[in-house]
Amino acid sequence: MAPTQRCPECGTAWDAGRTCQDDFQQMLAWESEHPSFWAVHHLMVLCYHLQHPSLYSPAGLAGARALLVEFVEHQATPEEIRRRNRRRLDSSKRQWKIKGTPAAHGSYNFPVPWTMTAAHVIAGGVDHYCANVRAWAESIYFAV
Repeated sequence: MAPTQRCPECGTAWDAGRTCQDDFQQMLAWESEHPSFWAVHHLMVLCYHLQHPSLYSPAGLAGARALLVEFVEHQATPEEIRRRNRRRLDSSKRQWKIKGTPAAHGSYNFPVPWTMTAAHVIAGGVDHYCANVRAWAESIYFAV
């Protein structure tokens, strides 16, 4: 029996060859099939990236963690965040990168024991998608 492969970033077991990227794509597909699911799109993308920190630069990861606080703790909307951060995040003026590169990518100083991942959201099924994305965001908020 082959050993279970795990995501090197979030630790999720990749069952039957299904990767975290596959789960991310499934969530995007569900959002495209169900327009009401766009209400949690900002959380889904943020959660996925926070659990795969190499997708961010170090500065991008720090900004994403602050963004999660705004969404979860302060119940900010994506529109509020865009309005508040428009000038600071303008790519023509910003002096730092959001996206990680092989030479400069985000990471945590300690292993994070995630209690919920994209795989859990998918396992919960399409009927519970929005509630599960919100629960995922809360679980990450309390973990980091």
